[in-house]
Amino acid sequence: MPILLAMDLPLASEVPFQQTQPFESFQMTAPLELESSVETFDPEARAEDLAATLPRQWCGTYKSFAEGSVVEASLTLTSATPMGQMVDLRGEMRLGSVTTPLQGNLNAKSDQLELLPLAEELIPGVESGGVFMGLQAFSLSGWEPPRLTNPGGRLELTESCSAKTSEALPVRGLW
Repeated sequence: MPILLAMDLPLASEVPFQQTQPFESFQMTAPLELESSVETFDPEARAEDLAATLPRQWCGTYKSFAEGSVVEASLTLTSATPMGQMVDLRGEMRLGSVTTPLQGNLNAKSDQLELLPLAEELIPGVESGGVFMGLQAFSLSGWEPPRLTNPGGRLELTESCSAKTSEALPVRGLW
């Protein structure tokens, strides 16, 4: 750590200023150009489009990591309101035989989804205070429980409820 020493100078002393180049030589020779691209994607416009065109009915399955049980799941959106680059979602979700109101957010720029079930009593493995988090909008979401002792689960939804399958498609490994 350097130590700075202060030194008293006499009142009449001058500190010499040495100028190496005249000020006229400090002119820019070429205009400043930034090399970057302009983002043409408008997340606010996409949020408005998603709010208008987002399917209101979603069906699929929920699989608990703790019990390994698979239950039918459905989501009905009653409203989708654009708010900047976010879409505010309201509706209800049915997991097995339990129906719960829910609210959520969908990020129009990144397709990140958060769904918060609002009922106090839910199915085993899904408890009040947790949230469904998805990085691929509605297609695949993970259950983030409020406690560390719950391993969570997987929610898979499709926008076509007429082609429901009772068994989830297998996931192929990449290796």
